[in-house]
Order: sequence, then C-alpha cells, then structure tokens
Amino acid sequence: CTLDSEVALRVGGDFFFDPQPGDSPVNLVLIAGGVGINPLFSILLHIADLHGYQEGKGKRHKLGTAKLYYSAKNTSELLFKKNILGLMKAFPGKITCCFHVTQQRSQICKELQPHITGK
Repeated sequence: CTLDSEVALRVGGDFFFDPQPGDSPVNLVLIAGGVGINPLFSILLHIADLHGYQEGKGKRHKLGTAKLYYSAKNTSELLFKKNILGLMKAFPGKITCCFHVTQQRSQICKELQPHITGK
C-alpha cells in the first residue's frame, strides 16, 4: 500500500483466500496475534502452493505478494515461526513477515532477529 491507498479489513468470522486463474493479482496484508495465526498460516500455505505451482507448471494464477504481521508476547509464543521463515526463504519477495514481540526478556535467536520488532 501507499499513502492514501484504500484497503479492506476483515476481523473474525469465516474467511479464505481462493484466487482463480483469471483473477487480477492482489497483494495481501495479513495481521495476526497469538493463536489467531492459525487461519492465516493456512492462507500462507495456500499462497506458497500456488507460487510453487506457478513456478513449476506455468503461470495460471497471477499472484501478488503476501506480507504477514504477527505479534506475540515473546518469540516462544510465535507459532509456526520456523515454517514461516521457510516460506520466506522459498519465495523471497513474494512472502514476507514481520514478527512483533511485546514482552521478550531473553536473547532473540539470530535467525529471527532480522524479522523482529518491539521489545
């Protein structure tokens, strides 16, 4: 998004991401806190599958980027963090994440440090 961009937000309820091959690409911003990551992690896995399919068998889907903002008290409460880092490595620039921790008291591992904000 850029300054003055229009965005749509949805909180709670039933939601999904199911782009069709002819759809225009969209850029997703996913925001999660704590265990609220569960449905959004499923969406990230689906996006990764579509990117993998696109790279392996042609460009049926036009995909934008996916950016996840995920907050928890500390890094030990960030569910799926290793999986998310793996998705970012597998699809650089297409899937990104910024973790935010609010009450971290111990040292943050080097692998997570570039993706962590907050204290």
